[in-house]
Amino acid sequence: MKKVKSLVLAGLLAFAPATAMNSQAFAQDNAAVAAAPADGAAAPAESAVNAAAPAADAAPAVTVAAPPRMKPTPGVGMPSPGEISLQEQFSPTGHTARWLHDVLLLPLITIISVLVLALMLYVMVRFRRSANPIPSKTSHNTLIEVIWTVVPVVILLVIAVPSIGLLADQYKPAPKDAVTVKVTGYQWYWGYEYPDNGIGEYVSNMLTKEQAEANGEPYLLAPDNRMILPAGRPIKLIITGADVIHAFAIPSLWVKMDAVPGRLNEKTFTIEKPGVYYGQCSELCGARHAFMPIAIEALPPAQFDQWVLSQGGKLRGADAAVTAAAAAPAAAPAEKL
Repeated sequence: MKKVKSLVLAGLLAFAPATAMNSQAFAQDNAAVAAAPADGAAAPAESAVNAAAPAADAAPAVTVAAPPRMKPTPGVGMPSPGEISLQEQFSPTGHTARWLHDVLLLPLITIISVLVLALMLYVMVRFRRSANPIPSKTSHNTLIEVIWTVVPVVILLVIAVPSIGLLADQYKPAPKDAVTVKVTGYQWYWGYEYPDNGIGEYVSNMLTKEQAEANGEPYLLAPDNRMILPAGRPIKLIITGADVIHAFAIPSLWVKMDAVPGRLNEKTFTIEKPGVYYGQCSELCGARHAFMPIAIEALPPAQFDQWVLSQGGKLRGADAAVTAAAAAPAAAPAEKL
C-alpha cells in the first residue's frame, strides 16, 4: 500500500511543473486578449500611421489636360506652291545650311557656269576652222595652266571651310539636358517613345484626305499623332528601323537621318519657335513609302511639360521646376479677393 502511494505522489510531482507552465501561459493569453482594443476603439500611434497610408495612396492624382492641337501656319514648316528654293529654316543648323546654299554655293555655281559657257562660245567662234585655216602650234601656256590649277583649289578651300563646320554641327553630341525621343520606322508608319520622360511608344499614321482637310492640314503630310517637342530646348532623336531602311526627314529643321534596323542613329537639333513642321520618309521602303508622313508639333516649354504630364510622364531635372505651372490649369482656381 505504501508503494502505491509513493508511485502516485511521484506521478503528481512529475506533471506539476508542466501544469503550472500551461496555467501561466493561459493566463498570459487571457491578459493579452483583455488588453487588445475592442472593435471601434482607438489604435496605438504606430497603427494610426499605418492606417493613414492607404488613404493617402488612394487619393486621386491631379489630372493634367493636354494642350489643344496646334494649327499649322501656311508656308511655315511645309512646302509652298511654286517654291524652288530650300524651305525656310527654323533651327540654327538650318540657318547655316541655307546661308551656305544661298550665299556661297548658288552664286559660285552660277558664276562658274556662266564663265564656262562664255569660254566655250568664245572658243567656238574665235578658233573655228574658217577663221583659222592654219591651226596654232602652241603646245602649252604656263600662265593659263597656273590659273586653271590655282583658281579651282582656292574655290574648293572657300567651300570646304564652312562645309566642314556645317558637318560638325550636324553631328554634334547632344547635351545632357536634351529631350530624348526614340523614333522607329515601320512599314508604313512611325513610332515615337520618350524614354527619359517615361512615355511609352505611340504610333503615327497618315490622315485621310477628308480628315486632313477637316483639320486644315496638308494632305499626304498630316498624321493622326504628331511628335510633340519643346521649342528652344535641345532635342536628341535616336532613330532606328523595325523592318527595312527608312529615313526620318524634316526639311524646315534641316533634319534627315536613316532609320536602319539593328542600328541606333542619333540626330541633335533645336527648334527655334513653336509651330508645326512636316516631313516624310525619304528612303524607298516599299509599296506605301509615299504615305509615311512626319509632323513635329513644337510647343512652348511650359506647354510641352503640360503635355508630358497629361500623358502620365514625368519631368526631368530643371523641367521639374515648372510642374506646378503645368498642372495649374487642372487645379482648383484660387479664391478671388
